[in-house]
Formats: sequence, structure tokens, C-alpha cells
Amino acid sequence: MSPRTEAVTATYLGTATVLLRIGDLTLLTDPALDPAPADYPGARPLHRTAGPALAAAELPPLDLVLLSHDQHADNLDTTGREVLGRAARVLTTPEAAERLGGRAEGLAVWESRTITSGATTVTVTATPARHGPEGTEQVTGPVTGFVVAYEGGTLYVSGDTVRHDALAEIGDRFRIDTAFLHLGDAHFPSTGDRAFSMSAAEGAALARTLGVRTVVPLHYDSWDHLAEDPARIAEAFEGDPEPAVRLKWLRPGMAENVR
Repeated sequence: MSPRTEAVTATYLGTATVLLRIGDLTLLTDPALDPAPADYPGARPLHRTAGPALAAAELPPLDLVLLSHDQHADNLDTTGREVLGRAARVLTTPEAAERLGGRAEGLAVWESRTITSGATTVTVTATPARHGPEGTEQVTGPVTGFVVAYEGGTLYVSGDTVRHDALAEIGDRFRIDTAFLHLGDAHFPSTGDRAFSMSAAEGAALARTLGVRTVVPLHYDSWDHLAEDPARIAEAFEGDPEPAVRLKWLRPGMAENVR
């Protein structure tokens, strides 16, 4: 008898927000669910140009939220915070967990938690991430990625990160089937040419480093600071050597198989 493999579907809500169904377990990533247009003041003001594909009221009960960080509205906004309060469990950075309280649990890098819903069990491991050039950590704050291992496969959610050497260890520790990569080449007028998320070219290079089979692009639309043309994503993966990485675009609001 062949080993059991969980069915995995993903519904893209916009930016870094994805609803994932892994067997019996339902999880949401980085809930940014405010309607648009919306403005968020701060040292680097944010402007949202498009709302989510599903409203918070349309979401099913959530077994788990994976929150890469809590400091920026394109990853956690006012409505997203309300959703956190309804989730059974929230995994994030230790610093965010301390600020959020409630059901939020902080994971240090390479620390894991096992979560079971119905007949499905997943193991979530925190992975390295850095939300900007080296030396900006005090400004951008801590951020984390996640590896989710389930029966029959493993997926990676990068969180908001630039490409840096520490990410290579993810490929040493795990065989990644599907990677949800935060792209967009985020830039701000006040920080010049410094990038705060991966470009398409950096995402393609990371996918090759990790030996990923399928890449799902995230974090490339709906906000002014995500200025890279999405067409660059397809171009960056077109020249991949064999075996080629499969690029999987998710249609907003539609549940799609990502295995």
C-alpha cells in the first residue's frame, strides 16, 4: 500500500494572505484583510490599492494562522488582528507573540510545533528571514518564515525577507515541494535603492538554491511599495535549467490544488 498523502489547496486572498487547506487542517498566512483604498501612517507610510479577494466574514474556522511579523499592515492590519482572535492557534516571532498575547506563540528559528486537526497532523518549523538589507534589523524588526511538513509533502512560506545566506540552510534541512515566496521588490522613497523584499530574480535564485519543485508567487500586488512588474516573475523563471521550477499562479478567491 502506498503512503497516504494529504490533499493541499490554496486560495489567494491578496499580497501575503493565503488560505491553505491541508487535509483536515485549515490555516491562513499573514492576514491583511482591510478594504481598499487604505492608508497606514508611519516612518514608511503604506497605501493599499486593492482589497482582499475574500472578506474576513467569508473565512472558514481557522485551526492556525502563520504570521511572519506583526509590525506592517501589509502582513497584519486591523481586520487581520480581529481574525487572529478567532483562530485556534497563531504561530509567529517571539516578539510578536509577546505583543499580541492571546493564542499567539513565538517560535525561535528552527523551533517547531506539531498541530493536529481531525486526521491531519502538521509540523511547523520557523525559518530564517531578514526584512531588509543587513544592518536594518533594528528598523524593520524580527520576521520569520515557516516550513510546514505534512504527510506526503513539505511546503515553505518565506515571510517578508530578502535573499541572504542563512536561507540556504532551509534546503539543507528540508526537501521543499512547494514554496510560497514573498516577492515584490519592496522599496520606499525614504530608503532609496534598498529593497525590503525579494525581487523576482532573487526569488528564482532562492528556489534553485532550495531545490524547490513548485513556486507560488505572493506579495507582489495591491500596495504602492510593491512596484516590480509581475511580468518580471515569469521572466525570472523562464531561463531555469532542468529540472525547471514550476511557477504556479493563484487566481484570487479560487481554491486551487498546489501539489
